[in-house]
Amino acid sequence: MAGKMVQFPTNGSTTSGYLATPPSGKGPGVLVIQEWWGLVQHIKNVCDRFAAEGFTALAPDMYHGQTASEPDGAGKFFMALNIAQAEKDLRGGASYLLGQSSTKKLGAVGFCMGGQLALYAATLNPSVGACVNFYGIHPNVKPDYSKLSGPVLGLFAEKDQFVNPTTARAVDVAIKGAGRQSEIHIYPNVDHAFFNDERADAYNKAAADDAWRRTLAFFRHHVK
Repeated sequence: MAGKMVQFPTNGSTTSGYLATPPSGKGPGVLVIQEWWGLVQHIKNVCDRFAAEGFTALAPDMYHGQTASEPDGAGKFFMALNIAQAEKDLRGGASYLLGQSSTKKLGAVGFCMGGQLALYAATLNPSVGACVNFYGIHPNVKPDYSKLSGPVLGLFAEKDQFVNPTTARAVDVAIKGAGRQSEIHIYPNVDHAFFNDERADAYNKAAADDAWRRTLAFFRHHVK
């Protein structure tokens, strides 16, 4: 079943997002956070896939209506991201999603820029009980890992030039150093954005399928 665009309050203003609900009407809530392209069809499809698996998924529009189709434009949006506004969007999204969720805790998952924002959301909102970070990066987003209220699963790519395996392992060590749970998986011979099935240059079906399986299992275990 297809999702729909919704509006939710964010500290005095409103932000839109894409909400996908399961056939049952209500499932465990998962925040789905976009790549640097914006709230594009791929991210909406991911929400729909979560809904088909029994989750209620919300993707907040972090760019407020703007999307990019080529890397130069995406890079500009990425660097222009207002972190204070992003914090409000993530808090508002989590709060709204809790009202739609069948569970007291939420999951947060993000890709590329969104992976870092998912970690950030998990440190801002005690309601986020589990976080999946797909090759997350943003130089201006600095999550305080000591504020995580649940475990983190990191999914990375061996050939990633943005988040190389050394960087990925450093994130894992930093989260554990803050006294929080972390596990990572680095997929061999694949590149950044291997999960994005609309990017023929990067998509790797075997790695993407395995990562999806791990993500579902992780949320089913930890989002209660």
